[in-house]
This record gives sequence, C-alpha cells and structure tokens, in this order.
Amino acid sequence: MRKVFGAVALAAFTGCATTQEAQKPETPPAVETAKVEAPAEPQSKLQVPVDYYKLDNGLKVVLSRDSSAPKAVVAVYYNIGFRIEPKDRTGFAHLFEHMMFQGSTNLGKMEFIRLIQKNGGVLNGSTRFDFTNYFEVVPSNALEPILWAEADRMRGLDVTEENLKNQQGVVTNEVKVNVLNQPYGGFPWLDMPQVANSNWYNAHNFYGDLKDLEAASLEDVRNFFKTYYAPSNAALVVVGDFEPEQAKGWIQKYFGPLPTVAQPSKPDISEPRQTKEKRHDKQDKLAQRPALAVGYHMPDVGTPEYFAMALVDEVLLRGNDSALYQQLVQKKGLTGDIAGGVNQLGNHWNYNGPMQWTAYLFHDTDTTTDAILKEFDGVVAQLQSQPIDAATLERARVKARSRLYGQLEGFLGFGRADLLASFALFFDDPARINRLESELMKVTPELIQKTAREYLRKENRTVLTVTPAAATASKTQAP
Repeated sequence: MRKVFGAVALAAFTGCATTQEAQKPETPPAVETAKVEAPAEPQSKLQVPVDYYKLDNGLKVVLSRDSSAPKAVVAVYYNIGFRIEPKDRTGFAHLFEHMMFQGSTNLGKMEFIRLIQKNGGVLNGSTRFDFTNYFEVVPSNALEPILWAEADRMRGLDVTEENLKNQQGVVTNEVKVNVLNQPYGGFPWLDMPQVANSNWYNAHNFYGDLKDLEAASLEDVRNFFKTYYAPSNAALVVVGDFEPEQAKGWIQKYFGPLPTVAQPSKPDISEPRQTKEKRHDKQDKLAQRPALAVGYHMPDVGTPEYFAMALVDEVLLRGNDSALYQQLVQKKGLTGDIAGGVNQLGNHWNYNGPMQWTAYLFHDTDTTTDAILKEFDGVVAQLQSQPIDAATLERARVKARSRLYGQLEGFLGFGRADLLASFALFFDDPARINRLESELMKVTPELIQKTAREYLRKENRTVLTVTPAAATASKTQAP
C-alpha cells in the first residue's frame, strides 16, 4: 500500500555534509564511538526485551536492547491521531505532523533533518488513526544527540505565521496529489471509514477538508502543541545497540525537565452495532475500471475474536492460497487480484478503536458487483457453516506468525519500536508484544467459526464501489 500521511520522505544519507549553524543557547551532545557486540542467540519463541518505566512528568519510556547491529531506533509517539482531532479542523493532526519539522527551541528549520543526515540516519513521521509518530534510525553512536533533538522539539516548537502558511500549502498540495487528482484517490483507506462508521470521530475526512486546513490559525497550532505534544501524552521507545543505564541517564537529562500537562478527556469513539448493510458508490472521473471494497466492523481490540480475525484474514484474504483469491481470481476470473486486511494505515496491532476488516479489488466493466459479491459470500458462508480443518488452521497460524515476525523486523527494527510504542501508549503495557504469538496460537476452529458468523454478517458490512465517471457519462448518452 502506498505510504500516506508522512511528513518527511524516507531516505538514507551517508557522509558528513556541513551546514552553517547559528548560535544557540544549547548544543547537541558529541557523538561517541559505537560499541559492537556479537549477535544475540536466536530464540525459539517471541521474546522481545522490554524495560518499561515512566518519568515523573508522565513520559512513558520503553527500552529494548538488540546488539545484533550497531544501530538504534528512536521513536516518539504522541497520543493524538486524526481520529480525535478537533471538529471543524479536519486534517489538523496531519497538518501538525508537518509543523514538527519546521524548527524547535534550539534547532532551526530543517536542522533536525540535517542532524539525522549528517549522522548517516533515516527518519520519518506519520499520522495514523490513534497516534502521530516520529522516528529515526541512526548508528548507535549517534543515540544521545538524537534523544536531545527529540526532547528539544517536545520542549518547544517554532510556531510562526510563515511556517504555518507554508505547511498549509504543502498539505493542501498533498491532498490534491494523493486524493483529488489521483485515480481511485482515497480508495479504500480514506473512503471506507467515512461510509462504514457513524461516529464523526471515526467517519470524518482524515486527510482534511481544504477549507478546514486553510482556516487553521496560529493560535490553533500553539494550543494544539501545548495540549497534545507533552510528555504526559507521549511514549518514547529506544530499540537497538545501547547501554541501558547510559540511555536512561540521557533520557532523564533531556526529557526529565519537561513539564507535565493535564490532558483533556478523550472523546467517545465507540461505534454502535451495525444491523443493516450499507452501500455507497463513488463516482471517479479519473478511474478507468470499476472497483469494489467490502468492509466489516472488527471485534474490539484485545478480545478473543480480535485475535481470531487475524487468522480469518489469513484464511480468506492473504496470499495466493487464500480462499477469496482462489475463488475470485483462480476459479472465476472475476478480478486479477484481491487485497486488504485490518487497518489500511498500519497493521492488525497498532490501533486502538473501531476498525474494519476490508477486502478490495478492481474489475472489468462487464463484471457486476452482484456477481462478485455472490462468489464472495459463498466463500464467507463456508467459513461460517463449519469449523475449518486442522491443516487450514495450521497454515493460517504459520502465516500469521510469519507476518507478525516480519512486522517486528520491518525497516531496520522500526517495526518493533512501532508495536512497543503503540502498546505503551494505548494499554500502558508494552510487554503485550510478547503475548501476541501465544494469543494467536490459542485460536480454535470453533472460535474462528463463531467470529465469522458474528462479524462477517452481511448486516455488519459496508459495500463501497467506484464507478468511472466517464463510463457513467457514456451510458447516459447512449440511445
């Protein structure tokens, strides 16, 4: 899936570029020589090291040591995603993600990025349903200055009218490029939540209405930063090759003095149980072929059914051996591929609210939505009618376990930091990461059948179609 809601293009840099530095009241720590240790012995089961504690100001800190390579991942997650952004300020969480790269107390505009570049690192930031995150992957000898820099922008953001107007323009252009002027723009990752959900917090345009983006004021930005970008609303994760006590000393030194901020009550983001199928058609003047997405409301996070849906996903949708691929592509030839899953802006684990399991595909104009849904429903009915056999269950478990391990190892160790930060932020329990595999192994054929019957009901789904506007116009003009 295409990367969205990212403020900084992900890129690797090497060498030692020079930049002209202005005088500042505080300078970053010097870089020390890295230590390289032998790789750790592989473990037969998932055993991610988790050292979890909190600073007096409320900052949640997770350290996870891995000396297999001389690198470190620093991730800062703020408990403000676009799901709970203020009304009449749609897209504001995403706009603010961009603002965080415009300068801070001791780092001018773009100097944070240059600091990472000069140390041979990579960085990015993104806005998701339930958090906004910023992360860097650097050689382990650069860990201290990166911690200093992250604390510096948590301490104070350089919020100016010029920076605000500049980033409003950047985000507006991003919306135009990724959604408004893109064939199938927003399908299904942006469109499905808006039509499947009924609670405004889950159903508004996360990318932002252009008029809302343009209406954001300097006071709005300052208040947003003061409220949400505080240590009491954040989690800091360090993964990689470091000395734990030394890292704790740096974290206390740079993050410890930051003041705590009382957080406003979080809004109610619950969704009512859906009792009637929803259908919505989107006219797309740039699309060449029709498209179809089917989204079902997920079980609550952490329930047995939630883990069962991870295996349902593998059985029905993931890979060429999946039941839907075999039926719709291999046997019936109704589409060339089918994709989807849980949480189109992340993965099965890094969200904390209402969500859909979504399957989507593109098809020819002479294939009807009803014809596809008939075959789709037939596959789902088989899962609902009887427990799956032992071989299918074992294959699903292997695939789910492999996917989990792949997510943890993703992008130089950032995948591990992502789950640790999410679990600290949402549940105050980063050690949850080590229980995911065992929870998946507990899922039985009977639980899968029960889950499919309740959550893959037609009444629990939304059918979203994309109709090429050109095709609609030609049909209208035909004699």
